[in-house]
Amino acid sequence: MTNHKIKIFLLISISFCLSVSAYSQDSLFYYLNIAGKNNPAVLQKFNEYKASLQKVPQVGSLPDPELSTGIFLSPMELVAGKQVADIRFMQMFPWFGVLRNAKDEMSLMAKAKYESFREAKLQLFYSVQKTWYELQKVRQTIRINEENLKILQSLDRLSVAKFKAAPVSGGSSSGNQVFNGKSASAAAGSSGMNSMGGNSESAAKTSAAPMPSSPMGSSGGSGLAEVYRIQMETGELENNLSLLKSQQQTISVRFNSYLNRSPKLEVIVPVLLSADSLTNSLSAVSDSLFSKSPMLGMLKYEQRSLESRRKMVSRMGYPMVGIGLNYSVIQKNQMSTSTMNGSDMIMPMMTLTLPIYRKKYKAMREEVSLMQESTRQGIQETANSLQNEYYEAIQFYQDARQRMKLYQNQSALAGKTLNILMKSYSASGSDLSDLLRIRQQTLDYELKQIEAITDNNTAIAWLKKLSCEEK
Repeated sequence: MTNHKIKIFLLISISFCLSVSAYSQDSLFYYLNIAGKNNPAVLQKFNEYKASLQKVPQVGSLPDPELSTGIFLSPMELVAGKQVADIRFMQMFPWFGVLRNAKDEMSLMAKAKYESFREAKLQLFYSVQKTWYELQKVRQTIRINEENLKILQSLDRLSVAKFKAAPVSGGSSSGNQVFNGKSASAAAGSSGMNSMGGNSESAAKTSAAPMPSSPMGSSGGSGLAEVYRIQMETGELENNLSLLKSQQQTISVRFNSYLNRSPKLEVIVPVLLSADSLTNSLSAVSDSLFSKSPMLGMLKYEQRSLESRRKMVSRMGYPMVGIGLNYSVIQKNQMSTSTMNGSDMIMPMMTLTLPIYRKKYKAMREEVSLMQESTRQGIQETANSLQNEYYEAIQFYQDARQRMKLYQNQSALAGKTLNILMKSYSASGSDLSDLLRIRQQTLDYELKQIEAITDNNTAIAWLKKLSCEEK
């Protein structure tokens, strides 16, 4: 019994921890919950749905009854007295089925509005998730570039030490004077070349070429060229970091706009970017593509509402019946000897409308027929678009999974190669070109791996939207 209680307590504790972690401020579910409650576009669609529900009792009610009163300024002489006033009450009744079909039409239109609200909510959740993964991608890219900047700074220190220690023909003091001047930093600051492009190599060779007036030999000139190349690489990387931080701010503003909150609020994301996995199989997504799609559901409800409207219009071409009472107020006539002298009169009444102008009813039926045909074509077009979107999402998802596996292996191999070359360069002074080339490959593979994970997560969010999973 004690062990059973312990198990129940552990299960409750685990569930509580999971729920707390799911709604922590660095959780996507936390932000999705805020967006669903605060986004103006979603709230607009929901209020439209609630407003459409109020139309059902409006169209399903009878027309307001009519009450008319007439008072004679001079009582009208009758055989049985004097008529003083005339009161008439009339209630009109549409033809059988008109009100019922009108209520059905508005009820189905309200359901169509609800499907439109669902579509807006699904689109919002997809946009929030996509922007969330973009923000994670930029922050991971910043982290990787900062790590590579540290590597370049380490290489810079090694190259400076090698340059100072290198034997030169004209003495070491000249080389140190050249390095300690502003020429190296000026060359690095004015360089706009790419990290591993051919222009960078040619610039490095140009910088490394000995000038006629230089007191240094070939060894010193080569060392100075290595310093220039590393400084150019460092400047390019620092510029990329600045651009990425500006991009991060723009994405954060867009993310906060989905949540309808201040653009200056910080968006907290997890430190590590992990790859998501599909909760359902691809076949399950395909099965729910047409059965749960809110856009198809909205059009189908509109089609059904048009059928109810067609029935209503057909019955509107029949007469309306009015039933009422006419009450006449009679005063006694002193000259009358009738037994009904002074007795008020009650007269039942019935009216009938004559819908003889048939053009408008014919036009109403033709209008409904054309709208039904338009809705049928809209359903077919929406189904085709959903099918195309499904296959695009599947291709996007499969490509991302394949790139994830490829760049994970490539990044690991490039990282091992870079470590070997770093040790070789610091120990024996191996070729800097190979070292910089491998460093650039390592950076590219890491960035491509981050991009592949982001695309994978975005594709999963896309497939969830198509299968109508809100979170």
